[in-house]
Amino acid sequence: MTTIRVAVPRKGRPLEAVLETVASQADATDVADRIISTLRYEKAITKGDAAAEDTVYDRLADYSDLSDPTEPEYTLFRDDRDGMPRRVVFDSLTVPFGDLDVQLVGREEPFRALRKHEFALGFDSADLVLEEVVELREDPLADIADINDRIDPVDTDVRVVTGMGDTVYHTLLATPTVVDSLSPSLTREFVTEYEGPLCISPRYERLVEAILGTDAIEGVEFTYPDDEREEEAAIADAGLGVYVTVTGSTARDHGLDVGAQLFPSETVLLENQSELDDDVERVRDLFQAENQSPIPAR
Repeated sequence: MTTIRVAVPRKGRPLEAVLETVASQADATDVADRIISTLRYEKAITKGDAAAEDTVYDRLADYSDLSDPTEPEYTLFRDDRDGMPRRVVFDSLTVPFGDLDVQLVGREEPFRALRKHEFALGFDSADLVLEEVVELREDPLADIADINDRIDPVDTDVRVVTGMGDTVYHTLLATPTVVDSLSPSLTREFVTEYEGPLCISPRYERLVEAILGTDAIEGVEFTYPDDEREEEAAIADAGLGVYVTVTGSTARDHGLDVGAQLFPSETVLLENQSELDDDVERVRDLFQAENQSPIPAR
């Protein structure tokens, strides 16, 4: 039986989105649920919100069944929290899709694995695509469907196929004082008029330039939260910022107004167009069947 390898994230919301899609397309609901609950439990242990009697190595041995590829395998990842604890993360799972086997393979950065032609298909956050390869233009990038139009084919053969629907948004946040000083509407146009500090995560500088547009950020000075502070608190000090929000409740707790949703932070299905064949395309079509319409490939 032919096996198609697909790069997936090792943990977090993007991996859960992939597992839920796999469960909807194959008889894999039980194993998907077990992986999700296991990784949530391990995250809670790492954060100190749960305690375990067994060592991380004992738990790793209990979770993984190396004799059966249709059972999940896990591995250890050095977390960057205080003390750098070892965290159990996803490693591999093989799922039958009709006459094909699809092997989900955990990678720290699946998009980069596709760029290096290690995989034909993969899933990763749209954020990383914006940070790595999209062209910066005067006008803003506002939708996932427009990403491929801004990828230079000289830079990479990887393209976005579709979004997975697990959407949260990069959102404009500002203090009422800053908003009242310019306009009651906290939009991209507001940023065009604004001059001063704009607080963002340091890993998102290029992303923010892309989704606001280079015209809007003229006169803006990027600032960044330090390791000891919540992003919303740092944005409140700066007066204006961009941050991924779900409900905006934490931002409001810090006295911030919640403005325009600038761009979806969403898991996307990716393909390396130079690595496609008939079997890979069949798997790609199965993955995108449960999600949005295909995105035009440039």
